[in-house]
Amino acid sequence: MATCSREQTVVLLPRSPSPSKRYFPIPLDSLEDEFRIRSADDCKLFREEFNAYCITSMSTYIYVVSVTLFSIGPMHNTVADFWRMIWEQKTATIVMLTNLKERKEDKCYQYWPDQGCWMYGSVRVAVEDFTVLVDYTMRKFCVQYVSGNDGPRAPRLVTQLHFTSWPDFGVPFSPIGMLKFLKKVKTVNPSYAGPIVVHCSAGVGRTGTFIVIDGMIDMMHVEKRLDVFGFVTRIREQRSQLVQTDMQYSFIYHALLEYYMYGDTELDVSSLEGHLQKLHNTRTPLDKLGLEEEFRKLTNVRIMKENMRTGNLPANMKKNRVLQIIPYDFNRVILSMKRGQEFTDYINASFIDGYRQKDYFIATQGPQSHTVEDFWRMVWEYRCHSIVMLTELKEREQDKCFQYWPAEGTVTFGDYTLELKGDALCDTFTLKDMVLTYGPEKQSRHVRHFHFHGWPEIGIPAEGKGMIDIIASVQRQQQQSGNHPIIVHCSAGAGRTGTFIALSNILERVKAEGLLDVFQTVKSLRMKRPHMVQTVEQYDFCYRVVQDFVDIFSDYANFK
Repeated sequence: MATCSREQTVVLLPRSPSPSKRYFPIPLDSLEDEFRIRSADDCKLFREEFNAYCITSMSTYIYVVSVTLFSIGPMHNTVADFWRMIWEQKTATIVMLTNLKERKEDKCYQYWPDQGCWMYGSVRVAVEDFTVLVDYTMRKFCVQYVSGNDGPRAPRLVTQLHFTSWPDFGVPFSPIGMLKFLKKVKTVNPSYAGPIVVHCSAGVGRTGTFIVIDGMIDMMHVEKRLDVFGFVTRIREQRSQLVQTDMQYSFIYHALLEYYMYGDTELDVSSLEGHLQKLHNTRTPLDKLGLEEEFRKLTNVRIMKENMRTGNLPANMKKNRVLQIIPYDFNRVILSMKRGQEFTDYINASFIDGYRQKDYFIATQGPQSHTVEDFWRMVWEYRCHSIVMLTELKEREQDKCFQYWPAEGTVTFGDYTLELKGDALCDTFTLKDMVLTYGPEKQSRHVRHFHFHGWPEIGIPAEGKGMIDIIASVQRQQQQSGNHPIIVHCSAGAGRTGTFIALSNILERVKAEGLLDVFQTVKSLRMKRPHMVQTVEQYDFCYRVVQDFVDIFSDYANFK
């Protein structure tokens, strides 16, 4: 049977004095400075603290965490025991922090059916529903104990929350997804239920990381301080090696700092109107509007110039329209290298996650005359069928984008030929249907071009309906053509591009959950590409479009 340990209110007593360095609890108002100090010199101080678990004395204090079961990931020969544990402990929520396979190695046996129902020993498990999102999948099971002389017991609902964004190596790039996931776990788990079961593969590293973040957020609220070191030391007495690496240890601090600095910015749509009034009417001590202050916090997202090496290579500099907006190396779109031609794998374009799918968007700049073939090469190599254009070719007498499609008939750019098949004008955007042919292979594909004309040369659109309409039209096209990446561009590929992608993700979440988080949505975009949603007016526009959407579609179901 899966090993487990249980944790409730715990009193930590003083230990005998130790000559080792003491790691005292951190007051919340010192957390930012402490994180900065410990992160210096390649996180040297985090490593020292991580390696000092068992040799440091602790002060006396009380902390409270949720009742939790730590478990290894079920194996084929333990899956029946796993479900028996779920039943006997009256568990209503399972937290899974590993994928079934990682680096081609089995990490966890699939202990649930893909569809229908299955017997695991004496426990029947039936799939009721599942929802796939970009960072996690939520599955709902009907679980029933059917053995014994008393006949089947009354069925119970068990929800599994499966975090899918933990990379094979290291830790997640950002803690935002984990914090959203943790909040969902707390929301889903009913108050009357038994312990939450948390597992990864071995049930130590990721499991411990999750539990420490959860416990320390509770401690933040109760005691206004943190003691990560003391907490980890204590739970390691109950299950060895919980929090397995110094990277996981520093990630805990990163997540706690994120939570402390920005808090919970999620809104129910029913509270949006009141929140907007507050943003526009409340002033800070420095006489800034609440909206301006909220947008100012986004400047805390550091532009990581050290991760822009490829775009800053001399051979690639001329391919960038704006030198301040260069893709990061870790999520740039990589083209296939042309034979015998160095540096031909670069285009100023970045993969951006959607609401349900990773790398759902490609944010890019408007093509230039000398990059237009690279643009169509990207469309072809990543099998894109939808292109969204948010700028005119010229604005205020300045070139903003090269015309990369035929006005009529056909046009050829290197190995790629475009044929215009149809042209239709909607209220605020033009639809162009084109056939893209790759000459060397003599293969063709359909591409639909959405050109939004509702963005004025200065400022933002006067109302949100046009943006709502084009987002809906793009989504319908995606459903018909398969969910390959959507290419989105303005001129530099940041301000309007970021606004469109932010709104696509925000409105998709409003439809699915009735929730929105404009701040964290934009913050996540800025961590993937500099200056996404560039101005406070564009940021305000995101809020206003959602309000327009709610006013137009009060039951959300009309937004297809």
